[in-house]
Amino acid sequence: MTLPPVVSVVGKSGSGKTVFLEKLITVLKSRRLRIGIIKHDPHGFDIDQPGKDSWRHAKAGSDAVVLSSPTKLALIKRLDKEITLDDIVNAYLPDVDLVITEGYKRGPKKKIEVSRRERSRELVSPPEDLIAVVTDQAFDLPVPQFGLDEVKEVADFIMQRFLGSDGEVLTEDLADGD
Repeated sequence: MTLPPVVSVVGKSGSGKTVFLEKLITVLKSRRLRIGIIKHDPHGFDIDQPGKDSWRHAKAGSDAVVLSSPTKLALIKRLDKEITLDDIVNAYLPDVDLVITEGYKRGPKKKIEVSRRERSRELVSPPEDLIAVVTDQAFDLPVPQFGLDEVKEVADFIMQRFLGSDGEVLTEDLADGD
């Protein structure tokens, strides 16, 4: 089974990554793609609400808590070390067409950086890690640069780069870094 391609959307905090991703997901979903999102938080996070059963189970010492309903599933698991991005995709997202991460600035996947002039005039990624930039300023880089509102154009770029016209993964592009 071929795993889906992974694209990391990166940028400084406050650059507009989440807003851009919301729009991008909507466009890609309108094209009937199955999209998986992985939000990376290098500082850790808590999704349990104090007092809720899952929080109480975890606080009591459970190593894993699964929340299940007819329409959603969530896993909260204590880790001794961070799981690799490829392992997360393999274990939890093998059935989507495309995985987009928000974060993983230092990760090994191809990156699209979102940059706003009012936030910073410098990029967080080395040029060799970038496949595109979404920005309101010009950078001297050999990659496509899109305006902050050019969501459809970015969706076209991602589909051309990673997916065939029928939505099939283009495996030859995965060999160069994925």
